[in-house]
Amino acid sequence: MTGANRISALPCGRWSKWVVILVWVVIVVVAAPMAGKLVHVQKNDASSWLPKRAESTEAYNLSRPFVPSDEYPAVIVYERDGGAVTTADRAKAAADAVALKSVTGKSKGEARRGIVSTVQGPVVSKDGRALQTIVNVKVGSSGWDLLGTGVKDFRKITRNGNPPGLSAHVTGPAGYGGDFGNVFSGFDKTLLLITAAIVILILLLTYRSPLLWMLPLICVFFALETAQGVVYLLARHAGLTVNGQAAFILTVLVFGAGTDYALLLIARYREELRRHRDRHEAMAIALHRAGPAIVASGTTVAISMLVLLVAELNSTKSMGPVMAIGVAVALLAEVTLLPAILVALGRWVFWPRRPGYGTTEPAEHGLWARAGTWIAVRPRVTWLGTAIVLGALSAGLFTLHTGPVANKDAFSAGKPDSVTGEEVLTRHFPAGTGSPVVIVSNAAQQPQVQAAASGVPGIVGVHQVGPSKGGVAYMEGTLTAPADSGAAFRTVKDARTAVHRVPDAAAKVGGGSAFNLDVNTASRHDQWLVIPIVLGVVVVILGLLLRAVVAPVVLVLTVVLSYAAALGVSALMFKHVFGFAGVDQSFPLWTFVFLVALGTDYNIFLMTRVHEEAKRHGTRRGALIGLAATGGVITSAGAVLAGTFAALGSLPLVFVTALGFTVAFGVLLDTFVVRSVLVTALNLDVGARLWWPSRLGREPAVTSPGERERSPAG
Repeated sequence: MTGANRISALPCGRWSKWVVILVWVVIVVVAAPMAGKLVHVQKNDASSWLPKRAESTEAYNLSRPFVPSDEYPAVIVYERDGGAVTTADRAKAAADAVALKSVTGKSKGEARRGIVSTVQGPVVSKDGRALQTIVNVKVGSSGWDLLGTGVKDFRKITRNGNPPGLSAHVTGPAGYGGDFGNVFSGFDKTLLLITAAIVILILLLTYRSPLLWMLPLICVFFALETAQGVVYLLARHAGLTVNGQAAFILTVLVFGAGTDYALLLIARYREELRRHRDRHEAMAIALHRAGPAIVASGTTVAISMLVLLVAELNSTKSMGPVMAIGVAVALLAEVTLLPAILVALGRWVFWPRRPGYGTTEPAEHGLWARAGTWIAVRPRVTWLGTAIVLGALSAGLFTLHTGPVANKDAFSAGKPDSVTGEEVLTRHFPAGTGSPVVIVSNAAQQPQVQAAASGVPGIVGVHQVGPSKGGVAYMEGTLTAPADSGAAFRTVKDARTAVHRVPDAAAKVGGGSAFNLDVNTASRHDQWLVIPIVLGVVVVILGLLLRAVVAPVVLVLTVVLSYAAALGVSALMFKHVFGFAGVDQSFPLWTFVFLVALGTDYNIFLMTRVHEEAKRHGTRRGALIGLAATGGVITSAGAVLAGTFAALGSLPLVFVTALGFTVAFGVLLDTFVVRSVLVTALNLDVGARLWWPSRLGREPAVTSPGERERSPAG
């Protein structure tokens, strides 16, 4: 037995399999309590998202002596239907202002505590038809969790016992934060159940076995608990930043990637069971032959995720290690725990379609074997036609609108009270109320800086807040446009230009609008930095795995074409079907990382098998055998991964719904069209030149007449 075979036999030995199972049970017993605490170390406050070198970050740091960094203003707006506010309306708003001071909030795992620091108002609008109260909410590090419960109580107080015709709404940063928090509240469990249900359904359809579907799912649950435990430890003790988005996407990625690796291994194990009487030997050979592809796939995804560490935006940067840990643990579970469980249970777990020794592998004459025969008739016409269609679909990219998405446009279903409240606020007060522009400067130049900011169109009421401290002056102004609008971002740019001109002032412009503007700028920077690095990583890994130069370049080009087509179709769907106003600037980067990294998985599944068969049968024959052997498992894996990402659509937020739809559609396009048709046609047309400069690249172009027309079964 070779060294490689000895290693592959470790998880499935007659005695070692029990050791592997026991070790994993111990790991999960230790990790599960920590996994349950992951929500307590999440950081969903704005400061955890800020780019470090952005001007809004510098302004934020300089503002800390003046304004608590963990406070968010909630804007309570009352509107009298059809007339001026009455004395009773004013009395109700004044009573509410007193009651609001006693509101408490509760985040997960914490006792309720007071969250209101100050209450300002109520004040009457200039048109006399509305009232406004500003409540500063102190959330600490709990972010959205605490805001969710607090804002619910604000709404109970302000809507209870109102005079007829008086409506009340809670909006502003805290109002929106509370609505976002309530959307996410409990969603981790809902997402887990939806994802598990989708995976179970697809596995049942794939295996048509009442038992086999359980094994990949058991391994995925073990991997998820372990990954969440590891992420918790790093967040608690090593400074890893974890936010709500990273936490629930981790669930989806572990389910999708882990099930993919399980499908590939089980398919190869089933093949080897037909060739070997001893199931331990069959699994050892399956691991030896399919293991490199699975490890290379997981490594590619993990490294691609780690590339996000070079990002400037903290929320993107923190996503990398979290996702990489999830993929790495899922990979480890599928190449150790799954083989051990499979050999421990024996062939009967495949019932009623047990792979008997000496029987024929169904894939040799299945759907993808017939598809390969069809593609082989005119491979050049096939790949050219497919590429043209994908290119046409990519044209939809020109309709994709990316950039800062207004809070009111961030919800994909329903109309939260914060959105209605903003509409009321805009009708009667300056639209930027509750989200001031912040200006900090050297104290000596404060009068000149204030004058410069006051002269900027779109900003009113610029004033100094409190005395100067440490030689720094703090000022605030109110935007006339909604704080998350394009007009507000243009005003912030103009304000920065104006105050930067004041000599020796070292003035900085921050606040909510400036923060969103800087996040958008950093996202655009990260997009152009991360994408080329990820492509380089994929080319290098494919080159090392296939020992070739041409094949990796060709494969990466197909991945990029697939990504562009998926994004093009998605852009058309967002505009004409879903009615989205736009998507976040970081959306193209996130979808790229997921689609390219995961699309490379299927490249590796297919091409490692083609490479293996090409050594025995030649490239063209190997391409047909590789498609027949892996077509079914690739499409099944794609269906699972697409289903898990589609589950994100159950969260009524535009960014998450858009991400789930695009990745799900892109994966299905990749598995059913790009990998199975386009790449196979290229294999047949380019032939042995794919493997240049390796020895395999010097094989004869066609080994025998009619080679292209033969089925994989020969």
